[in-house]
Amino acid sequence: MIVKTKKYALDQKTYINLALKQWLRDNWKFGLIPLALIILNIALYATGTFDHYWPAIVIFLLTVLYVLFWAVQITGIAQMEQSKALFQKYVYEIDSRQILMRINAKEGGILKWDQISSVNKDASAYILYLDNAEATRNVKASWIAKTVTKGLAKAQFLYLPFSIFNSEQDLKFTDAILRRKGLLEGTPVAEPVK
Repeated sequence: MIVKTKKYALDQKTYINLALKQWLRDNWKFGLIPLALIILNIALYATGTFDHYWPAIVIFLLTVLYVLFWAVQITGIAQMEQSKALFQKYVYEIDSRQILMRINAKEGGILKWDQISSVNKDASAYILYLDNAEATRNVKASWIAKTVTKGLAKAQFLYLPFSIFNSEQDLKFTDAILRRKGLLEGTPVAEPVK
């Protein structure tokens, strides 16, 4: 069976919101370090052990700048010429071998299941995160470029809202494929039939 969706294009605002939320979900724990340093500075200042409050302000400003840096990176992805394909209208044809993304009858692309690292299912859509490890494995770049690329790994995704599926049966079949492939979080990979 092949699930064929309605034609759909992801808009830039939705992309930026989803990518920023995912970045925050992945990196919120690093915010505990500046928070602990600010609390330590305030405690030392309050007890009179350390009579400067400016380190807390500097730490706060650096943290804000760090978050803004990543927000600009994610927003920049949406503006780049190379990212134009993310926002084109596609008809998705989903089966157990691949996802065929068609712009029209003659143009499109194929996305194999092994190119997808994981899938989140929220209240209104599937979010399929693409695996860029293979593409960046042999790339020669500075440590800064590699760090930015690694930080933006979850900014490459397909967003498939439930509204583009033609029937409840198509949704159930897609869900079954994702579970069988072990892509939906919390589901094991199905054993091959012997």
